[in-house]
Amino acid sequence: MSIDTRNGTRSGTRRTKGLAKAALRGLGLALVSLPLSALCFTLTLLSIALIPLGIGIVTTPYVLTRARTYANWRRVLAAEWGGVRIPPAYRPLPKDANPWERTFGMLSDPATRRELWWLLVDMTAGVVTALLPAALLLYPLEGFALAAGLWRVMPDPYWYGFVPVGDQASALGAGALALGLLFLAHFVTPSVLNAHYRLTRAVLSPSQGELSERVRVLTETRRDAVDTSAAELRRIERDLHDGAQARLVAMGMDLGTIEALLDKDPEQAKELIARTRRSSVEALSELRELVHGIHPPVLAERGLGDAVRALALRLPVATEVNVELPGRAEAPVESAAYFAVSEVLTNAVKHAGADRIWVDLHHAEGHLRVSVTDNGKGGAVIGAGSGLTGVERRLGTFDGVLAVSSPAGGPTMVTMEIPCELS
Repeated sequence: MSIDTRNGTRSGTRRTKGLAKAALRGLGLALVSLPLSALCFTLTLLSIALIPLGIGIVTTPYVLTRARTYANWRRVLAAEWGGVRIPPAYRPLPKDANPWERTFGMLSDPATRRELWWLLVDMTAGVVTALLPAALLLYPLEGFALAAGLWRVMPDPYWYGFVPVGDQASALGAGALALGLLFLAHFVTPSVLNAHYRLTRAVLSPSQGELSERVRVLTETRRDAVDTSAAELRRIERDLHDGAQARLVAMGMDLGTIEALLDKDPEQAKELIARTRRSSVEALSELRELVHGIHPPVLAERGLGDAVRALALRLPVATEVNVELPGRAEAPVESAAYFAVSEVLTNAVKHAGADRIWVDLHHAEGHLRVSVTDNGKGGAVIGAGSGLTGVERRLGTFDGVLAVSSPAGGPTMVTMEIPCELS
């Protein structure tokens, strides 16, 4: 009787890969969390302290917006790497708010106070929980090195954990402890890293009152969507009336004239026929453009992935599109994602000065995730009348999240996430 060990081998390989991935991700998070969280926290406190001097009135909204962008990026990482969902719950600000209203509107938002507390936690306990997976993987290497002879050059006694190392026997004890730690790490490391994400969620998650506020915000965004749809219908009606409909009426009049001229003046009739044919081509082109602006045919027929690929082919810069979608989302979600990607790509071409763009679409854990990265000059922000504000509002209709990372000098990475299921 033979025993098939392939399943066990594959399981062990996956666990080993998960161990290494968790250690690398945790180390990367720790290296990012400490400086960026400390920078955001320090700049925020400094900007608030400068409010009495008037300088903070100008700088605080800018600093808080950057801090929110950083927090949203960490929300995306928590969802992608740990499967931990952390919904944002920011209070909307009036579009025409002056610097004073923006500053105190953002400071009075409970989400701002919660994010300040999270920044403090993230640069302390957050760094520790992120480093633990790497420590559990790397610390045993020191024990093995001691057992192999490194103890000879170490001070006597040298403590490895709770083992004082002074001779070969105690060094072997350190090696045994290292083996036990490595065995423990093999099983608990992914869970330890997940504790980092749960800590982030515990601090950043909105309270019940804020969730009620979130419902109110969603109601407003849906009202905006209805208003936008009504405005779009009026635009379509106007374009049809002033464009294609006017051409079709003119064509009908020309056809009547042609009918009267066929026997009397065939040459003039031929000229009118040629003009009518050109008008029909132009009317058809206008109708196609109008339909494309409402819902691109390729999106309806072939789905979001192919629609974005077709969009990329029309761009004047090299664009690489990677799609991993095992099915299709609902039509409204696909449409929102398509036009959001279109707006971000347009911004990259017109304003970023990029010569290469990467687009990634995939679906994981009940969310459609789209990232658009360009190698342009950076400096993209949400707000201040930028196109990203419209993208954020469009995604907000579906409880979606927009995160932007765009340091000066680039690169720019725009990440969009919309909760949905594929069929």
